[in-house]
Amino acid sequence: MTRIFLSGILSCNRNPKLLFPALLFLGFGCLSPGPCAASERNRVAEAIGNLRAHFQKLEDYSCEVEQSYFQKGEETQRIFFTYYFRKDGQVRIDFAYPQSGATLFYRKGEPKATVLPIRSLPALRLRVSVQSPFLRTYTGQQIDQTDMEYFIDFLERSLAETRQPDFDFKEGGEDVAFWISARDYLRGKDMEKYRLTLSKSLWLPLRIERYSLENNPLEKSLLQNYILNARPGDKFFRP
Repeated sequence: MTRIFLSGILSCNRNPKLLFPALLFLGFGCLSPGPCAASERNRVAEAIGNLRAHFQKLEDYSCEVEQSYFQKGEETQRIFFTYYFRKDGQVRIDFAYPQSGATLFYRKGEPKATVLPIRSLPALRLRVSVQSPFLRTYTGQQIDQTDMEYFIDFLERSLAETRQPDFDFKEGGEDVAFWISARDYLRGKDMEKYRLTLSKSLWLPLRIERYSLENNPLEKSLLQNYILNARPGDKFFRP
């Protein structure tokens, strides 16, 4: 079958009038980038819009997160934690590995977060600036850059302001996935690429994969076991 296709293409090269129909037959109908790119852009914009709309309906959410970090294409670190967020900007993170038993508390807009190195000993606590390297992820992300609204703002800004060469939009029965180019999440300077997978039932991220323009992995996050609108009280977000 491959030889037949290749033979057909070679024949079309000798007769240019037959080349375009042959490419259409082979599934390469989007040679003109305009309509195809516009269609995929609209689908990505719709997916991000669904993410925004569903997030706005939430009072709170939590999920289990597995994050992997890479250097020179090799995984160097993996961490596990449960992330809790309430719409008034309160965040709680219960670490499972490697900082097993530690908990972080933060309220949006405050200059410092509270860290309990040992969750069962609440009297032992640290007050740490949100800009401190101690509170940053392995790629430099601050605690005040972790909530979903910050992430949605980042996606919408990137779609509007950054040239998007190829979305590669895929839709399955339970999720959608696409690429989006963006300036880096932390400083907004270096160009990077993100592969996002969103749940179609929750319209929340299932996977967030971050790459360099050379396709080297930088960071990957797996988000699962979402709990929505559990309405935890103030006490849950206080050390």
